[in-house]
Amino acid sequence: MSTHADELKLRLMTIELLRTAKYKRNITYRELSSKTGLPVTVLSRYAKGHVLPNTARAKQLWKVLTRFVGLENELRSRIKFNEDGYFDNTEIIGDFNILQQAANHALANFAGKRVTKVLTAAVDGIPLATMVANALGVNLVIAKRSKEVGVKEFLEETFALKDSGVTITLYIPKDSLKKRDSVLIVDDMIKTGETQAALVNMVRKAKAELSGVFSLIAVGDEWRKKMRLPEECPVEVITYIKPA
Repeated sequence: MSTHADELKLRLMTIELLRTAKYKRNITYRELSSKTGLPVTVLSRYAKGHVLPNTARAKQLWKVLTRFVGLENELRSRIKFNEDGYFDNTEIIGDFNILQQAANHALANFAGKRVTKVLTAAVDGIPLATMVANALGVNLVIAKRSKEVGVKEFLEETFALKDSGVTITLYIPKDSLKKRDSVLIVDDMIKTGETQAALVNMVRKAKAELSGVFSLIAVGDEWRKKMRLPEECPVEVITYIKPA
């Protein structure tokens, strides 16, 4: 998808978020004006569809509006742990509305940046990554734990699960990532960072560019050290939870 198309989609999404704040959450224009710093008359024209905000204004509005009308509160209300401290993501990865909002969030944050592929690991990250790839208009690459019949060559990465002694190898078809690609890594949740670090290493092995990392939920932030991301690499996480 071209940058112009991405930017237009972002501008339209921002108007929908503004309308949600005004008409579904019943936030007055005066309140919205105080939160966004924009005049009531301007906000009214946006909400009524008389004019679209430019891209810079749309990004500004999106960041402000998502703080009180966005996805984070919805996610936090659905985060559940069982008696052993394991996270249950069933109500999140199976909810189309949440996935659509998350895809819009990814588009809002990565619109204008070069992304040619979305990369995720099977299996829980697939629904979100599919929606994000669709929003960005790019292809999806799935790293799997087994080799597919019919694929001649693979890129692979082996890593050990923290404190378990178990090793896992992920595989992607060798030609699915190319040197000219700019890859966005997407996952529903980042816990210790081993899986995402393996995906980062796959991008490096393909000699492709890493355009960013996007996740719905992250546990703490120690995982950042494990991933060894370049300083300029953007990381977007909707909500953080404390380690158990």
